Amino acid sequence: MRILFKIKFAIILALLPLCGFAQENVDAEYKLSLDEAVAMALENNYSVINAQKDIEIALKQKWEIIAQGLPQIGANVDYQNYLKQPVTLLPAAAFDNTQSTIDIIQDYFENVQRNDVPVNAPEGFIPVQFGTKHSLNGTATWNQLIFDGSYIVGIQSAKTLLQISENAKTKTNQQVKEAVINAYGNVLLARESVDILKNNVATVQKNYDETSQIYENGMAEQEDVEQLEITLLGLKNNLNRSLRMLNIAHEMLNLTLGIPVEADVNLTEDLDEVTQEYINLQLLEKEVPVEENIDYRIAENTAESAKIQVRLEKAKALPRLSGFLNYGLQGYSDEFTFFSNDQEYFDQSIMGISLNIPIFSSGMRSARTQQKKIAYEQALVDLERTRNEVKNQINSAKSEYLFSIENYQNQKRNLELAERIEEKNQVKFFEGIASSFELSEAQRQLYTAQQNLLQSMLDVITAKVELENLLDTTTYDNED
Repeated sequence: MRILFKIKFAIILALLPLCGFAQENVDAEYKLSLDEAVAMALENNYSVINAQKDIEIALKQKWEIIAQGLPQIGANVDYQNYLKQPVTLLPAAAFDNTQSTIDIIQDYFENVQRNDVPVNAPEGFIPVQFGTKHSLNGTATWNQLIFDGSYIVGIQSAKTLLQISENAKTKTNQQVKEAVINAYGNVLLARESVDILKNNVATVQKNYDETSQIYENGMAEQEDVEQLEITLLGLKNNLNRSLRMLNIAHEMLNLTLGIPVEADVNLTEDLDEVTQEYINLQLLEKEVPVEENIDYRIAENTAESAKIQVRLEKAKALPRLSGFLNYGLQGYSDEFTFFSNDQEYFDQSIMGISLNIPIFSSGMRSARTQQKKIAYEQALVDLERTRNEVKNQINSAKSEYLFSIENYQNQKRNLELAERIEEKNQVKFFEGIASSFELSEAQRQLYTAQQNLLQSMLDVITAKVELENLLDTTTYDNED
């Protein structure tokens, strides 16, 4: 017996990157309604957490951009120790031929010899060492950006950068909400399927036992017993499969909630209850501006970013003006005495401005600007396409939602009819009016109607959450 047992695991699998494992006790037990499950996922899901951290990063990036135009102060300290001081040769002819000059040179020359300086200088030159063995330089510099067109554009882009992260967080919340509702519904579907299959197995098992007894008494054919056995084996096989699927559905739900797959989660609602809650025909009348749809807002952010890139390339053609103020100290000594109170330091300071004027780039800047303009035009085309796609998606989602409700109502009626037909065929079979084949066909029709009804209930839930996401105009709230 083939049972139509369809669980939309593909939806959950596609959203697995959105899920994470919360560091919670594996032995913890949870009792969750659907709304509680959604709230839990929006708090614990790793993708939601990371989306919030992306906003925090964007805030830091915003300040990083602003800080580029604020004062920048840096300090530098250099220490040098000449292990072997360099020697410079001075021409002897540069000195007056007087006794005092000669004496000074001879004294210096003897000092050079005592410091192991080579004395085999070329004729007519005197070896000389300049400076001291130790030196220490310390400087502090204040840099200030005065004007930069790129900086102005960067300040303007900071708001867009933050909006991109905030809209991404809103989109992530919607995806996680949809994932957890689908996963919750899948668990309910699997649970209902198991209950129905258990009842079906019990019913067919009873029919099989009674028919076997009748056959042993010679009042039924062997084919009747075999036909019921085939049905019973098929039901048991599907029941075992459904039990395994129920475990998998629970694990999928735990993944979307952001808790360990081993955690015990008890659902406090049943599939029929949730289905009734998710039937709302007034939702079909709801209209929202396309501009408030999250997908349109994200496309709008992309277009705005492209527009900013055009401004940035144009701003690079403007002059850049910056200023600086520098102050430093210098100390010299033949011994390391820089921490001594007697050490003498020489200070120096400088102030200046720097003006950089782009004049000619052989068309390079123009080419870059044109590239950004074309990219901006593409973004506007995508924005218009997104506008029409969102309209189409809303209309399609409304149509699908209405169909799911109508199909659910039809499947309820089909199940009622299938149950009556199966009951009549059971009576006819045991009265000897209907054959085992006719009973088997009526049972298959019943089992199909049961699974079709369950699937139609899940379709109502998934269709509504998809429509709600398209009509959702929620914006990011800092309190979130």
